[in-house]
Amino acid sequence: MKVVGINGSSRKDGNTAIIIRKVFSALEKEGIETELIQLAGKPVQGCTGCQACFKKKNLKCAIENDMINHCIEKMHAADGIILGSPVYFADVSAGMKALIECAGYVSLANGNLFKHKAAAAVVAVRRGGAIHAFDSINHFFQYGQMFMVGSTYWNMVHGMMPGDVEKDAEGMANMENIGENMAFLLKKLQA
Repeated sequence: MKVVGINGSSRKDGNTAIIIRKVFSALEKEGIETELIQLAGKPVQGCTGCQACFKKKNLKCAIENDMINHCIEKMHAADGIILGSPVYFADVSAGMKALIECAGYVSLANGNLFKHKAAAAVVAVRRGGAIHAFDSINHFFQYGQMFMVGSTYWNMVHGMMPGDVEKDAEGMANMENIGENMAFLLKKLQA
């Protein structure tokens, strides 16, 4: 079994990557392979509404000069998906929004590529707006007919500067719990 995590932050290895890796540590303890993809420093473009994915049905977005198709391919191949984003102006990052738009349309155009996958949203937030960002990712999961993994609280961790999230003991414990819950669900889905 494999879980792919996509870090939608424009900061490579910042707080969002830290919380995804915390989820990964619990998954890896259960023998589940993980892979982190970071959007930082890589161009991504949102959906242009061209509808080419519905015409071609080739599991790809027509925009080929960014890494969205790579992400879609990895998400399609994985058993579980974690999408992580920092909170920018009470929502997900522009990169994460672009991924959601393009992956969502490609999935729909190709018979719901991500249907029945285990999925978890995680957000790193300085103070407010986390629920809206969390909901944005979860709406993508719900629309894609994925099984959303929850925890003991909303999947958010507080911190501003890189590394600050590690000071949020409750948030980090929540990330570990997400990993444990996702491992449980993946094993049930494989049975």
